[in-house]
Amino acid sequence: MQTEGHTVQKTINRYRSFRYELILEGIITGALAGSVVVFFRYLLSHGDELLKWVLNAVKGNPLMSVIWFLVLTAGALFVTIMLKWESLISGSGIPQVEGEMIGELDPCWWKTLVAKLLGGLVSLGFGLSLGREGPSIQLGAMAGKGLSRISKRSKTEEKLLITCGASAGLSAAFNAPIAGVLFSLEEIHKHFSPEILLSTMASSITADFVSRNVFGLKPIFNLNITEMIPLKCYGYVILFGVIIGAMGVLYNTSLSKTQDLYQKIASPFLRLMVPFILAGVFGLYYPQVLGGGHPLVEVLTSGEMLFGAMCLLFLLKFSFSILSFGSGAPGGIFLPLLVLGAVIGSIYFSGMELMTNSLGGLLGNFIILGMAGYFSAIVRAPITGIILISEMTGSFSHLLSLSLVSLIAYVIPDMVRCAPVYDQLLHRLLRKLNPNRDTSLTGEKVLVEGRIFHGSIAEGRKVSEIQWPRTCLLISLFRGEAEFVPRGETKFFAGDKIVILCDESAQGKLHAVLQDVCETVKMEARTQTES
Repeated sequence: MQTEGHTVQKTINRYRSFRYELILEGIITGALAGSVVVFFRYLLSHGDELLKWVLNAVKGNPLMSVIWFLVLTAGALFVTIMLKWESLISGSGIPQVEGEMIGELDPCWWKTLVAKLLGGLVSLGFGLSLGREGPSIQLGAMAGKGLSRISKRSKTEEKLLITCGASAGLSAAFNAPIAGVLFSLEEIHKHFSPEILLSTMASSITADFVSRNVFGLKPIFNLNITEMIPLKCYGYVILFGVIIGAMGVLYNTSLSKTQDLYQKIASPFLRLMVPFILAGVFGLYYPQVLGGGHPLVEVLTSGEMLFGAMCLLFLLKFSFSILSFGSGAPGGIFLPLLVLGAVIGSIYFSGMELMTNSLGGLLGNFIILGMAGYFSAIVRAPITGIILISEMTGSFSHLLSLSLVSLIAYVIPDMVRCAPVYDQLLHRLLRKLNPNRDTSLTGEKVLVEGRIFHGSIAEGRKVSEIQWPRTCLLISLFRGEAEFVPRGETKFFAGDKIVILCDESAQGKLHAVLQDVCETVKMEARTQTES
């Protein structure tokens, strides 16, 4: 008991004194995670060049074609071995990081790092329609976790370093430091505080500095869009937001159904053979759909692709992306879905041009609107999407139209109760895993932050009226600049920040309570309670 009490006291004291130390740790994490991701990105860039050379050599040569398909089979076998060695490298890796943040998962950091790096290189290098950003976020998060384990930090601090690593991973993958910070807060950590904000900013900026020293200062997409959408054309923007939101529902639903179909194939190797063989077929006959699709965006911007060709491109790219990701191959969906959004924007613009002359010269605008809107509809992180597209294109002059489309694209899937893609993937992952499997959860005490939102069930209620998990203790409440220890009779007000001490194993239940009771606006339930 004395040892446990000493650990609790040490955790609380460290929480109150380590804000500025975290900035330094964020810089170190950013340098480490950024270096890992830059190395991954560097190898992928050379892998793309090698793939183009191979495909040119294979075309028109039957013998080389047979050899290439045998190599693809070997690639699928290698990825299967990596997945068997460490199953949590499957897919993008973002749901796995989210699962760790709520205490449901605890993968071995170095195994995940090695397996994700190798498996991701093979999957993306062989042309599967996957992105580098998901693996980059998981690689960065595991680098942060490794730093924490090596330096023997507390579990609370480890969660923060994982968040810093995830932020650095996205920053280095896309040269988008602000989006890296926002994504780690909006999607990974799901809480804002000065400690988290300062440390993730330090990590993300450092990783971006490392990345730009290797890949240069140019934005990822060099679109050079100078013309603004006139206000009189915003009716077309609103209509586009509705369409892109509906397309997001189609994507998430199709991905879920595809994963259900893949589960009927018992062998992981056979599941992976589907996208690897398709990569060989597309490489010979339609190579435009291979990989993340980064070059496609600039091709679309030129306006030279015909309407029918764009529709065919979308159909094949959409199908191949779903089949690639659904198989469980290590790789992300960020870049493919951004490219799909760009294709939808280009199709919409071309279709409207057949009916009206009002949108002349605005092709590039609708391409970036499609990217931001599709991201918002699928991931349900609109702020990150807006900033990400702005940073990737090097222009912040389109925020009004981007915000409008992202808002509408967010609302449409929400209205039909279509779950965000990473929540959907996390729930599927947790259902799949055996709850009694062996993990390295230590039972250590962890500090978890929460906020009381306007309109939530907790607003106006007493601490004692909330059904907290049994092994949790509310130790601090911040109201403005004031901090005090709450009692059972203390009432919550909107804007309050609470700090809760809990067992590591209870994190999942605590996060569910915080989300449902403290952070979800439930006006109807609240009115019934008060009446």
